[in-house]
Amino acid sequence: MANNKVKFNIKNVHFAKKNEDGAYDAPIKLPGAVSISLEAQGELEPFYADGIKYYVSSSNGGYEGDLEVALITDEIRKEILNEKLDAKSVMIENAYSGTSQFALGFDIDGDVKTTRFWFYNCSATRPSTESATTEDTKEPSTDTITVSCAGDENGNIRAKTTDETTGEVFDKWYEEVYIPGDPASQPATP
Repeated sequence: MANNKVKFNIKNVHFAKKNEDGAYDAPIKLPGAVSISLEAQGELEPFYADGIKYYVSSSNGGYEGDLEVALITDEIRKEILNEKLDAKSVMIENAYSGTSQFALGFDIDGDVKTTRFWFYNCSATRPSTESATTEDTKEPSTDTITVSCAGDENGNIRAKTTDETTGEVFDKWYEEVYIPGDPASQPATP
């Protein structure tokens, strides 16, 4: 089987709310993905001895960046951003509500095969409210949220399919958040 040489096109974005017992609820699809840019967070820390860079340690602080979509849906606003509907079905954002942690899943196409991701322990900002006057052409406005993804209690930050991922796992990727099952397959914790 050939491997991907390039990547392009984000699609199939999903959110799965993390509940109080640490498990993730069923994923909710968010249509209209425009772009994502999650930058690795962490530091390289050099240690100098014998007049040279003797040792370099690195830290993994997860990822942080922006997800741009056509429109943040009311379902995502309720489940993740904790906005509430009042008795007259008006959506209310409350300063004391905070947001919920979640897992973020999405696809990135390749020239051969799609790669699927789950990022764990994510938090998000609220999107800005923006719009502009329509002129000669209608160009849609978009919503952007900043997302921060951190390691779980086992240190897992992200899951990503590979060319060798089984068809069963790939096909069921968005039925539930992929969690590594065998504790023996977990990387050693420091």
